Amino acid sequence: MTTAYLVQGFTLKGSKLVADVVRPCKTEESAIATAERLGPIRAGVVAFSQEVDIETDAYDTPIVLLEIGRLPPGLFE
Repeated sequence: MTTAYLVQGFTLKGSKLVADVVRPCKTEESAIATAERLGPIRAGVVAFSQEVDIETDAYDTPIVLLEIGRLPPGLFE
């Protein structure tokens, strides 16, 4: 299994949060730094890690590293 570090930003369009393209990062620190950089220009941002088994295409439950602003309810449910 490999650990993926990802950042998901959200833009407010009207009253709806619209997901940006997910940004992969090489480390936990770079994911947090990317989220902090996007925070002031997005309605919401979440940095998270996730264990991924590339061979079986299996994904473990995401672990939130940082949340900023508004996020959709039940984002990781």
